[in-house]
Amino acid sequence: MKVTQIIVVPHMHWDREWYFSTEESEVLLNNNLPEILDKLESDPDYPPFVLDGQSVIIEDFLKSHPHDGGRFKKLAKEGRFKLGPWYSQTDEMAVGAESITRNLLYGLSDSNKFGTPMKIGYVPDSFGQSSQMPMILNQFSIDKSIFWRGLSERKGTNSNQFIWKSKDGSRVFVNQMPGGYATGKYLPLDKVELKNRMDPLLEKFDKFSTTGQAILPNGHDQMPIQKNIKQVVSELNDIYPDRHFIMGNYEDIFDHIEDNSADLDKVSGEFYDGKYERVHRSIQSTRMDLKVMNTRIENKITNLLEPLASIAYKLGFEYYRGMMEEIWKELMKNHAHDSMGACCSDKVHEEIRERYFKAEEYTDRLIDYYKRKITEASTVQPGDDKLTLFNLLPKDENRLVTAEVITKNKGFKLIDADGKTVPFDLINKEIVDPGLIDRQLVAHSQYNPFHKYTIQFNRHFTGVSYEVLAINFDNTVLSLESQNNLNKVIETDSYKMSFNTDGTIDLTNKINGKVYKKVLNMELQGDDGDEYDFSPLPNPIKLYSKDMVNNATINLDRNKYMIKASILYELTVPNGLNQWITCDSWSGNIQIHLDLDIPISGKTIGLKVTVNNQANNVRLRLLVPTEIISQNSTSDVQFGLIDRPNYDPAMEQWKKEEWKERPDSIYPFLSHVEVTDDKSSVAVITNSSREYQIVNSKTIAITLIRGVGVLGKANLVRRPGRPSGINAPTPDSQCIGSLSLNFGLIFSDNPSKETHYGQIAKEFLTPVVSYNQLPNVAMHMNKSVIKVPRLFTLFQENTNLVLSDIKISEDGKKVLVRFYNDSETKLPVLSGNQYTLNEQKVSDIRSTINPNSVGTFEI
Repeated sequence: MKVTQIIVVPHMHWDREWYFSTEESEVLLNNNLPEILDKLESDPDYPPFVLDGQSVIIEDFLKSHPHDGGRFKKLAKEGRFKLGPWYSQTDEMAVGAESITRNLLYGLSDSNKFGTPMKIGYVPDSFGQSSQMPMILNQFSIDKSIFWRGLSERKGTNSNQFIWKSKDGSRVFVNQMPGGYATGKYLPLDKVELKNRMDPLLEKFDKFSTTGQAILPNGHDQMPIQKNIKQVVSELNDIYPDRHFIMGNYEDIFDHIEDNSADLDKVSGEFYDGKYERVHRSIQSTRMDLKVMNTRIENKITNLLEPLASIAYKLGFEYYRGMMEEIWKELMKNHAHDSMGACCSDKVHEEIRERYFKAEEYTDRLIDYYKRKITEASTVQPGDDKLTLFNLLPKDENRLVTAEVITKNKGFKLIDADGKTVPFDLINKEIVDPGLIDRQLVAHSQYNPFHKYTIQFNRHFTGVSYEVLAINFDNTVLSLESQNNLNKVIETDSYKMSFNTDGTIDLTNKINGKVYKKVLNMELQGDDGDEYDFSPLPNPIKLYSKDMVNNATINLDRNKYMIKASILYELTVPNGLNQWITCDSWSGNIQIHLDLDIPISGKTIGLKVTVNNQANNVRLRLLVPTEIISQNSTSDVQFGLIDRPNYDPAMEQWKKEEWKERPDSIYPFLSHVEVTDDKSSVAVITNSSREYQIVNSKTIAITLIRGVGVLGKANLVRRPGRPSGINAPTPDSQCIGSLSLNFGLIFSDNPSKETHYGQIAKEFLTPVVSYNQLPNVAMHMNKSVIKVPRLFTLFQENTNLVLSDIKISEDGKKVLVRFYNDSETKLPVLSGNQYTLNEQKVSDIRSTINPNSVGTFEI
């Protein structure tokens, strides 16, 4: 439809960092934002200025420009700025559900302090759009969305204006930006230049519009305000008398879209097509060291820290809301699309790493603090130490406990609150220097070492709870309960496993007899890409560890609960692109160390992969065979699941249709991915890498590392044309050095819908944690005035819903628990008050939760 009204929207797209540092960006912000203040104050008819949808800009500006705080607050209160709704411009495809939730929660809260937030899900540069965004936005009372990347006609619309629906029925009105967020940047006053610039753009607007209206965003990356834009708009109206150009804001377009809702296409699913703009499907493996940190920290916060803080809060201890917000905000500064993608300069990646370090250190110390405060407030018999067990899952069930007890004594017993002895197995013993326990000991010449005992035992837990066990000392010498030097063929209740000299495993499911050959095989390939994308060489070759190794070192140990396996080998590989091309004189080396925790009675095999990479331009992937020929894979997304094709049919025509990027079926996942048929399934759980591909229709490939040496590169096999970003060297992105990644592997004799992988992944990522209180401690605190029982249950819920988080509400007045439904049917809700993701009380009470939807409840 011909566009007759074009709304010119002044804005700036503010990359807080990219190939330039955060500091450089902040210096520029101190120049640009005062100019915007001047313009808004001097021109009352100038429309509200859009601050890129992220409140961190306000935070940065007022921190370094406090003398303009009054001016900014006055204009914001008058509605002259469009603020929020985000804290930072998140990348939707790469971060967890709670991260996106907190991004909106803090962004809206911060924006509300200055004025009225912009209630549009505005993500102008996210590398793809999550299928769950309509549901999430609706829970923040947002029913509008503007984005750029990922849309193509095969989603079911030829228009950039449509209704986008989530699986649960939530919906938003969409205005996708053809051409992006910078189509109106630096518009010239000269009529000839202006017409040459606008003619192809207006043709594109006409092609995609349903309503006859379009947005012309007047801004760009770090662009200053265009002071003469009103004159430019006047010139545009002279040049195009059959069209009407006006100054306005993003909300204006939605009046027309909503008025034409009956004519709009209804579209569902994710937007992850690189037809008209690049989505960088393989960016989730760039700088895997940073990606691993993000995954690990997100899981620590939501699975451990916030539930522990909630228990402590219920017992009367203070909740450190400010520190918790600081942790989340440090993390979310890294969630902006370029930072999360790690498509930045090496200098910027160091800043990103520092923020991850700060967030994780705060997280770890707060976890220890809350465990300690609760433990020290409990009472056992005089002379006994304490071991407190914290179970942070809601079901009433038995769980395996792995705990550490530190003491100078040779032996001890565990005694519960009823005076009963709790049996355990000793699986490891090591010496600890007394200075590491309390430096005052060595300061007073007490050099006798401590012993750290690692023990395992099963224990019953009544939901989210803790139990304080007394450590009663005696002189019985503890002995290790393990067998080593086992035969290379082992059996558990579920599996029979043969360890091969090539570093792989042949595994048989003992229930259905299905055999999986060469589990843990590694695939290696030269990477001719950049920080945005993996790309093969024009004539690629692939190497496999099973063909390169014949003398892997294998060690096996067994106790009552677990078989521990260690596999170690080295690979000689090409070092750099020239050696991959010539396949001659390889000088690269990669050492692989695989540690497996194989439960005797369970199905989830714990896997730690440590890679010491000493080779440039290599992609290394873990291969997990499924022996299932499948058309689709299933993985989790925020608060739900998504099915994706194992082979994207657009591969057949992407060149003919001139896609910007080859649509390889490389996808993100958050915690689990699985392949299933109607009889069995295989799944990978991750606490590290979040990138997978199904190869040969039946093997799950998980990227472990991907090394490149340049930020942006032109004319890739998978991405023709200009470089993404800039062509700048990034030697640190070769990922040289050691990196550990953690996974869970499941070979199930049931299909995925009967296996409940969401709950299994949550359990795997939420182990029972413990705290050992002994008389000596490095950092002393006064005794707690609060007294707590030795047994306490926060809540118990035996539900098929998947727990997302347990947290203190932002007003500090209640404990909230969040569950989502990853099944195919509606499930009953929990009892208690219901809240939105924005923590607003729900008046229209639900009795069920739809598939791929989320509920928040007060406990």
